[in-house]
Amino acid sequence: MRSIRVVGVGKSYYHCVSRVVDRRIVFHAGEKEVFRSILRKLEDFCDVRVVTYCLMGNHFHLLLEIPEAESIEPLTAGEWLARLPLLYDRATVDSVADELERAGRTGDRRGEKAILDRYERRRGNLSVFLKELKQRVSIFMNRRLGRVGTLWEGRFKSVLVEGGESALLTVAAYIDLNPVRAGLVQRPEDYRWSGYGEAVGGSRRAKRARQGLASIQRESLENPDSPCDWRETLSRYRRLLYTDGVEQKADDSSGEVSRRGISAEESERVLASEAKLTLPEVLRHRVRYFSDGAVLGSSAFVDGAFERLREKGRMGPKRESGARRLRGAEWGDLRVLRDLQVAVISPPG
Repeated sequence: MRSIRVVGVGKSYYHCVSRVVDRRIVFHAGEKEVFRSILRKLEDFCDVRVVTYCLMGNHFHLLLEIPEAESIEPLTAGEWLARLPLLYDRATVDSVADELERAGRTGDRRGEKAILDRYERRRGNLSVFLKELKQRVSIFMNRRLGRVGTLWEGRFKSVLVEGGESALLTVAAYIDLNPVRAGLVQRPEDYRWSGYGEAVGGSRRAKRARQGLASIQRESLENPDSPCDWRETLSRYRRLLYTDGVEQKADDSSGEVSRRGISAEESERVLASEAKLTLPEVLRHRVRYFSDGAVLGSSAFVDGAFERLREKGRMGPKRESGARRLRGAEWGDLRVLRDLQVAVISPPG
């Protein structure tokens, strides 16, 4: 069944996921570095903020901020010529410069606008951003692997996330804990190809990742011009990523425990009995709501999206309300649009 694509109103946030066809492992260290480079260049080119991300061996997660359309001021010809090298080679940039020069010399304002509109329409657009990202990664990977054909399983999945601290931090933590759930690392900061790992890594790229995570803290959401206090952001976010009470083994072969706590077996037993998990505990599991829930946020936010869909005739006539409670954990005030029934929370892996 084709999943619902819900579009937000004004500045909007989306959790986006896409997987490699047959779920083959094709992204290794070198490929992930190129992937991240393409991601960051498109972020600048399209005026889309990557709040956080995680690049895995056969899929990726992104939490994206899409600006309000009215807030995007058109760029001048000179500004576009300075931006084009992010994605295009010198020959292409020179060709566009020649087109613009001819239009300006002949006073062809309509022709000049048509040239600039080719690029303007790609700014602040979720679908365009993901299409460009997947296409450019596909071209690189097909050359790298000596293959042809589609790289991706299908169109990307997206969930509209309410622009409040609670929903955004929950989804961000879920994304940054992916490599922990997959057993690739014991600590999220040890994984290089994620927003959190990049932010604490101290490289020249860390500033961008830190700004992304700081942007969803309460102060920044209320006042976007407030300065980024990384120490405060790190302290809050780290408390969310880490939870007391979960056992960690120092040596899998000997079974020695470096930090006492609830065993993984006990956690799975409680989950199987349908007991409620705390939010920090559930973030260590795989959660379908974050990829298939369509809309995530408060009741008012989900109901608003539901009404917009119903006005467009995209909801069944028998459905009268929008917000649905999430199952399997203590989710607080969070609600979703799709009332999922099967395997909403499953063990890490």
